[in-house]
Amino acid sequence: MVTLKEIAERCDVSATTVSNVINGKAKTSEETKQRILQVIDETGYKPNEIARGLRNKRSKIIGIVAEDIAQFTSPPIIESIMEYCEAKGYRAVVYNLRLYDRWSDTWYSRYDKYNSVVYPVLDDIMSAQVDGVVYVAGHARVIKTFNDVYDIPVVMCYAYSESSRVPSVVIDDENSTYEMVSYLIKNGHERIGFLGGQMENIHTGQRLMGYQRAMFENGLLFDPNLIYYGDWTRESGYKGAKELLKQNITALFSLSDRMTGGVYDYLYEKGLSIGKDISVASFDNESISSFFRPQLTTMELPLREIGRISAEQLLNKINHTEDNVDDKVETDVIKVPCELILRDSVYVR
Repeated sequence: MVTLKEIAERCDVSATTVSNVINGKAKTSEETKQRILQVIDETGYKPNEIARGLRNKRSKIIGIVAEDIAQFTSPPIIESIMEYCEAKGYRAVVYNLRLYDRWSDTWYSRYDKYNSVVYPVLDDIMSAQVDGVVYVAGHARVIKTFNDVYDIPVVMCYAYSESSRVPSVVIDDENSTYEMVSYLIKNGHERIGFLGGQMENIHTGQRLMGYQRAMFENGLLFDPNLIYYGDWTRESGYKGAKELLKQNITALFSLSDRMTGGVYDYLYEKGLSIGKDISVASFDNESISSFFRPQLTTMELPLREIGRISAEQLLNKINHTEDNVDDKVETDVIKVPCELILRDSVYVR
């Protein structure tokens, strides 16, 4: 029996395009549409039966598309998605794009590289007729891949979707940072260095807003000299600490535990006692944070909760589709708060 993918190959189009033609949602030329319909007729392919199956006969399989399962955020998210789905009688298939492994951090704005990997996977997903997809990003940004031409429920996890039909489940960066900076202020710190990632990064931008709000609500003026932008690496943490210490700070808030490793390196090098001479706080609560000496006060990313909510959102969309509920309404961004982990790197002034 001929498959949807074979139809696509004969027509020199993607499987997604064939699927959309079958479901009457194709955004393609009339010529291409007629060529697909002709090949379907010639091969005896049964599109109407398949189309009805997509709406009424579920495979009980969901696809998880991960940008890179080697990213430290990905495994707990994926495990939580799978756990939730299995408890509801669904199986999960994981597709690993390996974007960071392939190109490190050089692919973010290279859509040719990105598309060369993601589109074949999406074609496979459409051919496999999974019931829905959770896309697990490696870092927060606006993703344009999924839009209204995909006739399948999708949830964006750890990033923001450009489409209003696709719910996004993300970290509550702003409020979590507000909580951490407020904690530092309550401990007597007024000159707090802010060590961010890249300036244009969404995590950095939203956490900076939380930092500014905490300072403002506590009657402290914002000082741009206390802001340093790094690149999430240990090396940039070292350089950031070196620059921020020139500003007579009493506390340093780093936006990742990995950068904080460089902060510790520099402070040890200068003979400063963390938790006594200067306070250090961070973000992520990676496993390394409890091995720092002194142990690191940090914000724990709610990765498993993000995975669970993403899975819950996807199954809700699948069930709404089955019940003929209109799923084309605008959906909200769901922000999940982090947890403040108190350890020994912050002192009371």
